[in-house]
Amino acid sequence: MYIHHVAAYLPTDIITNEHFTRLNGLSHEWITERTGIRARRKASPGENTNTMAVEATRRALAEAPTFSASSIELIVGGTYTPHDTIYTVAHAVQRELNVSDIPVVSISSACSSLLNAVEIVEGYFALGKASRALVVVSEHNTAYNNDLDTVAGHLWGDGAAVLLLSKERISEQDLRVQSIRTGGAGNVGKADQSVTLKPVERGIVMPFGKDVFIHACTYMTRVTQQILEQNNLGIDDVTFLIPHQANLRITKNVLQQLGLPEERGVSNIEELGNTGCAGAAIALADIWGQLHPGNHIVVTVFGGGYSYGAMLLER
Repeated sequence: MYIHHVAAYLPTDIITNEHFTRLNGLSHEWITERTGIRARRKASPGENTNTMAVEATRRALAEAPTFSASSIELIVGGTYTPHDTIYTVAHAVQRELNVSDIPVVSISSACSSLLNAVEIVEGYFALGKASRALVVVSEHNTAYNNDLDTVAGHLWGDGAAVLLLSKERISEQDLRVQSIRTGGAGNVGKADQSVTLKPVERGIVMPFGKDVFIHACTYMTRVTQQILEQNNLGIDDVTFLIPHQANLRITKNVLQQLGLPEERGVSNIEELGNTGCAGAAIALADIWGQLHPGNHIVVTVFGGGYSYGAMLLER
């Protein structure tokens, strides 16, 4: 299985930390010290999870002309911030592409949805039910967020990304998906309470951030080590590590535990905030042009409900 191209869409509205200083007194220094976040993107009126996904899809296909919309045989969408729980992000992308009679699936495993979506594609490919697929991950966090929440209201940003996947190699620039490992730890710690989004109540809340921090660092480090060992690779073989973009302190902790220098960690949280399951895919799009033959990239994620995973890519 190969990733032929990755493209992202980010809203143009930029919300700096000063916005939260004016609202609830949280200083720029206080926010950056604890999260690393300096700014985040916010969807404009009229934008939503589906529209951002559609725009990212347009960009991906425009940048990869050999991957035609008519050749797509499967669409898998991932989000925990849906615009519509019935007409899902995957349906919106299918309508944009005008491709009929193919499977469209939308999933939610919190911020781990990216890897679960790719894993679903892997299953379809293995069963011979598709040979080209599109994975779209999109989050409209600000639609659910309460900016006045001094615990987590300053964390969230909006954005979307699209991965074009094929069963066979299309070009020399493709990334081979060597391996994917996913798991769930919903039975440990405060997984049932630490991060929740109950639309009929208060939207996104994170009352137990310390529990999230501890388990995110533990599981992303562990699953990265496992996937490297599974593929007979060492930490020195990793060109880039792309962790879930939740908190810069988490990223630095994981890098430290693995023994990777900070320059090998890819981070966009400073300017984008936590963009949920889209964050790691946006980061992969950010470094796409920097990748060379022989590079190994590990994408590792952790989400609310304590789902987690890692994906090993090779150019």
